[in-house]
Parts: sequence; structure tokens; C-alpha cells
Amino acid sequence: MCGRQSMDQTRQAVHQSTRKSAHGSAQGSAHGSAKPTFSELFTPKLVTVWREGYHLPQFKADVMAGLTVAIVALPLSMAIAIASGVSPERGLYTSIVAGFIISAFGGSRFQIGGPAGAFIVLVAATVARVGVDGLLLATMMAGVFLLAIGYLRLGTYIKFIPYPVTVGFTAGIAVIIFSGQIVELFGLTLPGKEPGPFVPKLIALGEAAGTINPAATFVAALTIATIAFLKRWRPKWPAMLVAIGLASLVVALFALPAETIGTRYGGIPRSLQWPAFPPVSLDRMIEVLPDAVAFALLGAIESLLSAVVADGMTGRRHRSNCELVAQGFANIASALFGGLCATGTIARTATNVRAGAHGPVSGMVHSVILLVLMLAAAPLASYIPLAALAGVLAVVCWNMFEKQAFATLLRASRGDALVLMATFLIVVFRDLTEGIVVGFALGSILFIDRMAKSVAVEADLVQDDIADTVNAAGAYDPSEASDADTIVYRISGAFFFGAASTVGSVLDRIADQRKNFILDCSAVPLFDSTAANVIESAAHKARRAGVRFIIAGAAPPIRRMLINHGVKRPLVTYAASISDARAQLVGK
Repeated sequence: MCGRQSMDQTRQAVHQSTRKSAHGSAQGSAHGSAKPTFSELFTPKLVTVWREGYHLPQFKADVMAGLTVAIVALPLSMAIAIASGVSPERGLYTSIVAGFIISAFGGSRFQIGGPAGAFIVLVAATVARVGVDGLLLATMMAGVFLLAIGYLRLGTYIKFIPYPVTVGFTAGIAVIIFSGQIVELFGLTLPGKEPGPFVPKLIALGEAAGTINPAATFVAALTIATIAFLKRWRPKWPAMLVAIGLASLVVALFALPAETIGTRYGGIPRSLQWPAFPPVSLDRMIEVLPDAVAFALLGAIESLLSAVVADGMTGRRHRSNCELVAQGFANIASALFGGLCATGTIARTATNVRAGAHGPVSGMVHSVILLVLMLAAAPLASYIPLAALAGVLAVVCWNMFEKQAFATLLRASRGDALVLMATFLIVVFRDLTEGIVVGFALGSILFIDRMAKSVAVEADLVQDDIADTVNAAGAYDPSEASDADTIVYRISGAFFFGAASTVGSVLDRIADQRKNFILDCSAVPLFDSTAANVIESAAHKARRAGVRFIIAGAAPPIRRMLINHGVKRPLVTYAASISDARAQLVGK
């Protein structure tokens, strides 16, 4: 996983990729490029790489990168599975099956798929409520939903989730995951089943504080310290795997009374299970529908964010809808083989890029290596202490909680801080889905408020005001801006429902001033139906008062919108510019 420096690099990568995407979109619009074809949208990056020319040097680079990622993914996949309330091999099944499909058919060159820490809370809650069979059915349904999102080309819109929501959501998940590892970190013994909700869980942990197992605590601390040491002094070493190996060796040599995978789960199998459908019925599908929707939405967000990070690190551009289609097939296949819900993983994808991967073959190699390790070295997994895996997840949680970004948003503005804290607190104390919904709603309201405040209505400009108030859409000639019988208003900014009351209150006074009214819309990039209704009402009022109403400079889409809402002759006339509007008045 990435440390603080790596997380900062990730943020820079996202920013750079967003700028490149926006620049590319602007160029496409400027050149009037046609819409991409189906094959352009859904051709896997593996095909693209082969078309470019794929030879032995590229294959060697992908093999080395795949080996590096597999070493990172091996302990992490098992740790995520155990934290999710299932046996460790299911995490390996996910990385092997889903990881291979995501790389082979996805829209990103460097995406590494598998089980993700962000899903731990959702998966654990699903398993507790409907069992493993219900989890597998929900995962398959989530795969179908992801296919639909991808083929309907909705992937473009998922990236619109506000940044404070993603930071608050990720931080909330980190807190919940860490709270779920405290039992294993300290070897606590609870009298009953560990509560799911956050506050009852903390109460139960406090009551069990007297049952701390010193051996388990030592193993967890040794694991965390080893990872931290290697990340600082030997950053190229596979810190998590080394830490797991060292902890297992210490427990075995000194016969420490710490629970292991073997003592709890009896080890892991040495083969993939045969594909099989989970029990399916209409009632069961309805029961797990909320879980499937949550898996699909979180998987889509996480995978596209991971792809954007890879884009920013490499200068490439992923195909979002193709990536979602691959995620859909991967989740269906993962469930058939007994795996968990899968998505693109940011840390493993970033590791893949830094390891020098050339294309999707590295992700496919990573899955094959994991399969070989499971077939050949499965008995060794029995010696892995659960406290060591909990230590790995504790490090994951530390890195997931983006401390610098969290602090920056708290200082940025009251609105961003409100969205951040609302999302974070609701995720921790209520529910993940509610946290996203509330955070997105607050973020949208904040955006509407900011956009509404950016709309300006200017009237009767004089020469001294022009430099400060008129943008590139055009400048006023003071001789045309006003005369004894004519008043000119200019609207600047997006005119939509959020600004309707502000603009409407100004336009309502036009009949009380002069005989001719020119409304300059040359600086308006957007009209919605609410704005068109405001203009229609103002036009009717002007007609009743005998005021001539001319709309100048409206772009063709805006003019069509207004005409469709009844803003046409005899209520108003249209002019290409203020000069043309003045000419209409002279020639009347």
C-alpha cells in the first residue's frame, strides 16, 4: 500500500489526469470530432496493446511487474477476505479469476483487479445478514448491473461524485475497518458475536479489554513495525509479504499462543473450486438487491478512480465504459468460482505502474502467479497468524485515511467541510450508502449555490466598468448600451434554476423603466427550462406594458430552448448582437 508520499502522488496523478481529460475534451469539441463508435468505446486495452506491437521486451517487463503485484496481493487478498467474514481462499479466488478478466477485457492498460478494502464493511454486513450464498448472488447481480452501466455508457457520469464525498467516504471506511481488526490485533475474546454497528462494537471491545493476548499483540506490533521499517529503508522490498513471513516464523519457532489460519480455517485449498451458481430465486434476489446495488456503485466508483490514477501516472487514457463492462464480467465470474465482489484497486494498480508494466498482460500474469502460489504453497498459509493479517489491514487503514486531504478540506471552506464531515460521520455511525447519498446531495446543493452566485445581471454599463465586468463574449459600446428610450441588460454565467429568482427579480422591473428592452445573452453558456420560464414571464409582462423585448446574442441551442418554451414572436424578437438589436429599433 502507499504511504503518505504515495498518496500525495496519487492525488497529483488524479489532478493531472483530470486536466488532460478536460484538455482533450476541449480539443475534441473545437475540432467538431464525431462521436466515438462502439468498437472505439469497448475495445479492450489488451487488443490495443497488441495492435501497437507487443514483443519480448514488453513481455519481460509485464512478467516482472506481474510478479511484483502478486507478491503484494497474496497476503492482502487473504486479509481482506478474513476481515470480510469469509475464509481466506475466497480472497485468492477473487484476485485470480476476477483479476485476470479485468486485465484481459478492461479499458485500462494498468488496472489490477481483486478484492478491495473499501468492500470489507459491505461484504461483512452482507455475509452476516444473508450468508455466503447470498453474498455470491449479490456479487453476480452487481456484475449484471455493472454490465448495464457500461453498455449504457453511464461510466462518464460516475466521476461527478464530489471530492469531499470520496475523501469522507474513504476515511469513514478506514475507521470502520480498523475497528473491526481490534479483536485480532490484541487477541481479544468476546463473550458473544462481535456487534456490527460502530458504537456497540466499541462498547463490546471496551468490556473485553481484560482478555488481551500478549502474544497476538506482539505479533501484530511486529508486523506493523516491519512494514513501516521496510517502507522507509527498503521501499523496493515486498514489505507486507516479508512482515507476514517474519511473523509466521516467530510464531512457529517460539510456539506463541497466537491463532493462525490453520487453527481457525484449517488452511486453504490447493485448487480453484469448480464454477457453480449460488441458489437463485426471486425472493432471494429481492432480498440481496440493496447489497448488489451497493456493490455495483462502489465498484464502479473505485475502479474508475483507480483507472484515473493510472492515467495520471502514465499519461494514458482509459475507456471508462469498457472498464465497467470488464468489471461486470469479472464479478459474475468471481461469484461462480466462490470469490468476492471485485474492483480495480488503487494501491496494486499504482504498484503495477511503478514496477514498469507495459500493458494488461502484467495483470494477467499477476493472477496466474497467484494461482501457482496457491497450488504449490497452500500448506504454508496455515502458519500465517491472524494477528499479522490484522496488522497488514491496520496499515491499509492508515493509508486509506487521507489525512492531508482531510485536513485541507476542513480548512478549505465551510461548505466543503460540511460535506466532508457529514459523509464521514454518517458512514461511521449509520450506513455507507446513506453517507454517499447525503454527501452527494449536500455537495450538489453547495455546487448549485456557488453557481447561482456566479450569475450576474449588468445594466447600462459605462466605459469605466467595461474592463472589470465584460468577458470575452463581447464588449459594450457605451453609445449602444443606453439611450433615452432603451435599456440594455446583460446576463453573465449559466442561467439555471438556482439563479432564477435573482435574475427574475431584476427582469420584473423592466416595464417600469423604458420603452425598449434588450437582453444580451452572449455571455450565457447554458439555459435550462426554469430560466426559459423566467424569460417567458418577463416577456409577457413587457408586452402588457408596451415594452419592446429583444434578445441579443443567444447561441442557437439557447434560442431553441427559448422558442420551445414560447419565447418567440410576438413576445420577443431575436438579434445576433446588440448592434443588430439597435438596428431593429431604428428600423421599426
